[in-house]
Amino acid sequence: MSTTIYDIPAKRIDGTPSSLGEFAGKVVLVVNVASACGFTPQYDALEKLYEAHHDAGFVVAAFPANDFGAQEPGTNEEIVAFCSTKFAVKFPMFEKIVVTGPEKHPIYQALTAAKPDADGDPEALRQNLIGYGLKPTAAPEVLWNFEKFLIGRDGSVVGRYASSVTPDDPILVAAIERELAKSPSPSAA
Repeated sequence: MSTTIYDIPAKRIDGTPSSLGEFAGKVVLVVNVASACGFTPQYDALEKLYEAHHDAGFVVAAFPANDFGAQEPGTNEEIVAFCSTKFAVKFPMFEKIVVTGPEKHPIYQALTAAKPDADGDPEALRQNLIGYGLKPTAAPEVLWNFEKFLIGRDGSVVGRYASSVTPDDPILVAAIERELAKSPSPSAA
């Protein structure tokens, strides 16, 4: 039996052992998040997206990361407090991880290997980062906070979206709804 993205161990933000396997048969949007980023207001739109589609089998799985501009310096406890008080986040949060480079978490190794390029306009973001004097990562690495990976009901990575693709972007919403329309496989139910 081959290893799937569902089999890779992760920990919930409270330290509880878990994996994306707990969402088998659902459509999952994996997002690397940060509390002090220009994209941080996307937490609100992510929560609204989660609430709108949760009953249909949709989950947002957030992975805080401090990889970009030290924009997530907080502890797991501080991140939970920030997300719950500022954005009333109810979607699943995982512990803070590394999403780029040699220490990259195995989930992000699998995600970037499955989808090396992001839809949207990552090149515009790359140029903005350079304009701010930052050295952006090269593909297939995650470029910045709030990049999104869409996992279908069967566990396959079906989409990758640049940070600038907001959770309410019609392209992302249509992709989620398309995946939700697919029946879960008997083995994933």
